[in-house]
Amino acid sequence: MPRAILCVLDSFGIGGAPDAADFGDEGADTLGHIAQACAQGKADVPGVRAGPLSLPNLDALGLGAAAELSTGKVPPGLSNHPKGGCWGVGREVSIGKDTPSGHWEIAGVPVPFEWSYFPNTEPAFPEALIENVIRAGNLPGILGNRHASGTAIIEELGEESIRTGKPICYTSVDSVFQIAAHETHFGLERLYDLCETVFQFTAPMKIGRVIARPFVGEDAKSFKRTGNRRDFAIEPPEPTLLDRANEAGRQVYAIGKVSDIYAARGVTHKIKASGNMVLFDRTLEALDMAQDGALVFTNFVDFDTEYGHRRDPGGYAAALEAFDRRLPELIAKLRDDDLLILTADHGNDPTWRGTDHTREQVPILLFSRSLRAGSIGLRPVLSDIGETIAHWLGLAPGPHGTSAL
Repeated sequence: MPRAILCVLDSFGIGGAPDAADFGDEGADTLGHIAQACAQGKADVPGVRAGPLSLPNLDALGLGAAAELSTGKVPPGLSNHPKGGCWGVGREVSIGKDTPSGHWEIAGVPVPFEWSYFPNTEPAFPEALIENVIRAGNLPGILGNRHASGTAIIEELGEESIRTGKPICYTSVDSVFQIAAHETHFGLERLYDLCETVFQFTAPMKIGRVIARPFVGEDAKSFKRTGNRRDFAIEPPEPTLLDRANEAGRQVYAIGKVSDIYAARGVTHKIKASGNMVLFDRTLEALDMAQDGALVFTNFVDFDTEYGHRRDPGGYAAALEAFDRRLPELIAKLRDDDLLILTADHGNDPTWRGTDHTREQVPILLFSRSLRAGSIGLRPVLSDIGETIAHWLGLAPGPHGTSAL
């Protein structure tokens, strides 16, 4: 029985969606602008990378051809001559350009409602909400209370947080309430408990996630976020691909933040990891354990958090090249009837204004030794990805997409 391996390169968009202007993102192109920056020498990282973007393995699977279908042009350093696999473009129909919207839709469930967001004001959170948080968490108060970059606000307020015992609360243009606190001075389990409590207040507001952002270090120069992030997320409104696979008795390996995104629904094996290369290692290990009919699902988050939001095209390019170099390891582990899917959940153009995600189309690259190569075209809903996997695994079809195979 075949298996499916789904890898989401978080934020790896390939050109603006038709409604990008509605999100202020007309002209955004994560892959295209990274490739241009590399070709112009603007994405060189001393001792790490230099010159044109080099993604030979992704390109062989159709990345350049998918980008051309999406934007009408091939990014510098890529080609429109795939050597194997199927390739296409995914278009999101959910209203948001956030992680849950993209992932739920990939797994067969477009988001049927609009998320709520906190305003870009200071303070950002309603006074009644903060009063509830302070009272329920038995806190001396909070710090932050505004839109902010997570690393920047920890550097700014981390020392005060340690001194006062006040956690740092902040948000972004995503539907999210984030809480940063020191792992030992505040306590990791205490942070998780606080986030779980806050989630009870924010979920009725249609705020998608409350995220625990633990950090370590003793001063602004040494503060560092750890891999113990935990998301408390609203559950999908319908059964996803993960639920359907689980109900059919299949193994579902959720690697990285995948389990949190789906509120742990449908997951049989939760594997936490931090860092793209560690996530890659855990994916290979899961393949060694995965039985017939299993789904292995990994989110490679660094593309988004480390390079997209921080507007670092050189770092993003280096991370893509590192992923590409390891791709043959993953392909070598595939059985003849396994299906590998490489895609993304939204864009996050590191050359774009601001620090937000960008509304973009995404690549869909499929590979199996038993699959005839060719284009799958432009898919009008990301749920086509989940339905393609369901078809491959012999699962019953869902209501919101169509298999590309």
